[in-house]
Amino acid sequence: MRENATFAARPRRFHWIWIVFGAVLAGLLTIGLAQAQQKATNEATFRKLVDDLCAAWSTGDADKPGVFYAKDPALVFYDVTPFQYRGWQQYHDGVKKEFFDKLVSGTLTAGKDLRVTRRGGVAWTTVSMHYSEVAKDGKKTESDFRDTLIWELHGGKWLIVHEHISAAAS
Repeated sequence: MRENATFAARPRRFHWIWIVFGAVLAGLLTIGLAQAQQKATNEATFRKLVDDLCAAWSTGDADKPGVFYAKDPALVFYDVTPFQYRGWQQYHDGVKKEFFDKLVSGTLTAGKDLRVTRRGGVAWTTVSMHYSEVAKDGKKTESDFRDTLIWELHGGKWLIVHEHISAAAS
């Protein structure tokens, strides 16, 4: 008789194992789907930010891109020339002098290879860029470079706190 009682208890215990296993599996699937959805949202959010940033730089007005940058004067931005800028104001003034004052037009376009990594209120993006310009002397230039941006969430708005532009050695 005792043997039958033990045998009868087994299916119940086994039944609970399947319920727990199913709950864990459902939880993992939910987390996975949520992460995939967050990744898609991040990709769309930062694709728009990067494309809008390129459009702002393409206006030739050094004030336009300013809405994308944090204004802390201690921030460092690396560009192709000069080596670095400290804070947005120095970046603004340097780009105006080194580029915009010498141009008729310039167009900046982000590549399709945008990568986004986000950790809470900090994100970084990497993307190839293409730049074409027409200088006031009539010279046309095309160049490709890499851009890494570090973004922080400030009051619900993503702002660039560091930029690193680099070109391949020729």
